[in-house]
Amino acid sequence: MIIRILGEGQYDVTDAHLDELNKPDSALQSAADADNEAAFHTALNALLDTVRRLGTPLPDEAITPSDLVLPEQDASLTDVQALLSDEGLIPG
Repeated sequence: MIIRILGEGQYDVTDAHLDELNKPDSALQSAADADNEAAFHTALNALLDTVRRLGTPLPDEAITPSDLVLPEQDASLTDVQALLSDEGLIPG
């Protein structure tokens, strides 16, 4: 799956890593539900770092549709709360 981090780029992450991505995504959802700003930023950083670690960066000139779009690292809690579904940012 292709995951875009806004303001940064795209990463190709295999579906086999979905469970590993869901751990920080669940923490992000919990922090957002609790309006806990500090925990939110920790969880968002962990989620983005996991995508970077597990994914292969796509070249900037590659034009590929993204399967998932994640907020930039400095996104606000309020902005991300508007993006969250019942499953967080990563479905599954």
